[in-house]
Amino acid sequence: MTDSMSESLGLKLPAGFNLLADDGQLSAEVSDALEAVEEELLSALSSTDELVNSAARYLAEAGGKRVRPLLTILTSLLGSGISSSVRQAAVVMEMTHLATLYHDDVMDSAPLRRGAPSAHEVWGNSVAILTGDLILARASQLMTGLGETGSRIQSETFERLVMGQLHETVGPQEGEDPYKHYEQVIADKTGSLVAAAARLGAHFGSTSPEVASMLQMYGEAVGVAFQLADDVIDLTAEGATSGKTPGTDLREEVATLPVLLLRRAAADPHASHSDDARAVLTLVDGDLSSEEALTDAVRAITEHPVTEEAWEIARGWAAQAKAAIAPLPESTVKSALLSFADSVVDRDA
Repeated sequence: MTDSMSESLGLKLPAGFNLLADDGQLSAEVSDALEAVEEELLSALSSTDELVNSAARYLAEAGGKRVRPLLTILTSLLGSGISSSVRQAAVVMEMTHLATLYHDDVMDSAPLRRGAPSAHEVWGNSVAILTGDLILARASQLMTGLGETGSRIQSETFERLVMGQLHETVGPQEGEDPYKHYEQVIADKTGSLVAAAARLGAHFGSTSPEVASMLQMYGEAVGVAFQLADDVIDLTAEGATSGKTPGTDLREEVATLPVLLLRRAAADPHASHSDDARAVLTLVDGDLSSEEALTDAVRAITEHPVTEEAWEIARGWAAQAKAAIAPLPESTVKSALLSFADSVVDRDA
């Protein structure tokens, strides 16, 4: 995406989509659509009630990459192109994403979101939760106007989002593989909404069912790859680049891919590096309240082979995303989607 496109919308769009700049007409079309989506998004979040208006627009006005609406717009271009229905579906996808952020920040007690105090820090937990509910209600109203198929896709996606959060909250059950449990959680919490965004663009762009299915699989896989990469970046990124202290997830005892792989290696006496894994796990499970202890734990796990294994798993999901759309005819849109899949696992923040 060109810098001018990003600056005009106040958005920091992902690398990978800058290939669109090679096609001036397409670039202008996407830019115009994103600008219209942004206006429609803020309008849909607005209210005559001062509290509701401020709270509901809070995170949207804080910015964001708008990956999901961008995917809806792009995938529609593989069919009949951008229409009012495509734009409205894009708005619904971003509203659904925003609503989950209000809820997630309460559950995670996150103090910041997009560089600003989280909504619950400003208005309290109850208002933040209810604001998320209100945004979801409005998103559902908008989607209802687009017909049965769109409503079904949104409701199925919303169910997966809730199930993912529920399963993450309660953790793996007795006898359940923690790695498989986590993989399903991120597929539900992250992959499902990216998949829906890509599928809705294809649907309202009147692509064939086969193309819509390819794009849905692409979205799911690229969403999972993005979250898995985030797990590794939490350990490996420089604080000044990523915006948070390396090892934040370790300190907060959040189950992430490198730690799950470490526990699996430590529990398997036949695994290579099992002794090393147990030694690292002693640091990871220790008191990480001091900066020195956290730094030692981060260094130990990043130097262990499980970190590179985690990167390979994330890259594998990106490869699945690319394979899903490989049969599509060559186009600038396809190239941008392929490039985006690479970029989600080739970043440091």
